[in-house]
Amino acid sequence: MDYVARTWENLDWVTLILVGCLLCYSLAKYVYPKRFQEFMMLALSNKYFLVLGKGDEIKHPFNILLFIPQVLLVSLFIFLFIKIKEEPALDSPLLLFLQICTAYSVFVLSKFMIEKLIGAIFNIEPLINRYLYQKLSYRNLLAALFFIGNLLFFYVIEPTVLAMLIFIGLLLLLNGISLFYSYKTNSNVIYSQLFYFILYLCALEISPYIILYKAFI
Repeated sequence: MDYVARTWENLDWVTLILVGCLLCYSLAKYVYPKRFQEFMMLALSNKYFLVLGKGDEIKHPFNILLFIPQVLLVSLFIFLFIKIKEEPALDSPLLLFLQICTAYSVFVLSKFMIEKLIGAIFNIEPLINRYLYQKLSYRNLLAALFFIGNLLFFYVIEPTVLAMLIFIGLLLLLNGISLFYSYKTNSNVIYSQLFYFILYLCALEISPYIILYKAFI
């Protein structure tokens, strides 16, 4: 059997980031055991929203504990993807990772603030808050898959562009399913305001990612 030599530079900082994410998950489970249990069942049941997700709880410490790993894990995956595409060794991998973290955080938080502003302008804050809470919860759950993906691609299997694109495609599919579920939950309101909903989709759910894709390419 031929073994493939993996010529990575020091990965100590990657290990520290993954351990830090694991600590965040462990702390969330320890401090909020019931909420964490229902959160992990979110893919199978909406009990988490019905029992523990009532009202505007976006700023709940539990969500913050899970949002931190989301930022770190998604940024780490993007970093790896860039590294695979750019065959020459990066001069400062940690600096690039920090730049990706900053850009991702600014993108997500800016989008969040714009959506909150729209809710205030059109006097639909309860609906927007509920939708944002659902979306945040699903993406925090998807971040756990990024944790598994990062472990595999950094330490177990040889990462390739094709393998990472397949992984990204799977996550996009799951994200689309989660969005569909959120829209279905709020279908009565959406149908009554279909024109504004289409404008929202184009302006805040499609255009930002197209712009981001163009900038990345």
